[in-house]
Amino acid sequence: MTTFPRTDELEGAVLVGGSLRGARFTDCDLSGVVMRAVELRDVDIDAPWLFEKDTFVRINGVDVVPLVRAELERRFPGRDLMTADDPDGLQAAWASLERAWAGVLERVAAMPPGTVDESVDGEWTFAQTQRHLVLATDLWLRGAVLGYERPFHPLGLADASAEQAGLDLTVFATGTPSYGDVLEARADRVAAVREFIEGVTADDLARPRRNPWSPESPESTLSCLHTILHEEWEHLRFAVRDLDAIEAGPRP
Repeated sequence: MTTFPRTDELEGAVLVGGSLRGARFTDCDLSGVVMRAVELRDVDIDAPWLFEKDTFVRINGVDVVPLVRAELERRFPGRDLMTADDPDGLQAAWASLERAWAGVLERVAAMPPGTVDESVDGEWTFAQTQRHLVLATDLWLRGAVLGYERPFHPLGLADASAEQAGLDLTVFATGTPSYGDVLEARADRVAAVREFIEGVTADDLARPRRNPWSPESPESTLSCLHTILHEEWEHLRFAVRDLDAIEAGPRP
């Protein structure tokens, strides 16, 4: 299969009468794509930023964004609190999130040994997802909000974008840590967010902060917490999606 890595050569391309059957798009910008008279069967789309800004995705004239949002909120109770903007709302949002993750962790504990290290379609394993969320907490709470000089837990998992942003990857452990150690690090960071939110005030939420990826971009304590909530809910959704696939077994 032909691969087009990290290219903008296809921007504005017009494909007429062609076939994209079985094509895979990963980390691609499909904004503004228009499809007409296309055959759309067995299509799987994952767009974590679907609900950001005023955006639409129309299929046969129907904007499906509100439908997708409503269904996700039905499947994941508490997800609708992701944009809470006051201390009480944020406490409720984090409590809902902790309950959701507790259910997923119980599910994983009951699955066969090795499940936490199984990757689906090249995505992060469950254990790697937990490590990434440790990093997300360190970036946006311990670093951006609390201003720790050394905010990172060595078991946090950084990806290529972290290196591109100038993050010192030498602070992170190499190799594959035990799942028990990962859970311990993750529990510590979850508790840190809970403790901070329990004591946050409206004035705290409005206080300006530095974006760890883009220091020139304006942030607030509230927007940093929203980023953490978004990371948590999206990666919980990814984890459930992949656990479903593992339990279903290989497709015929």
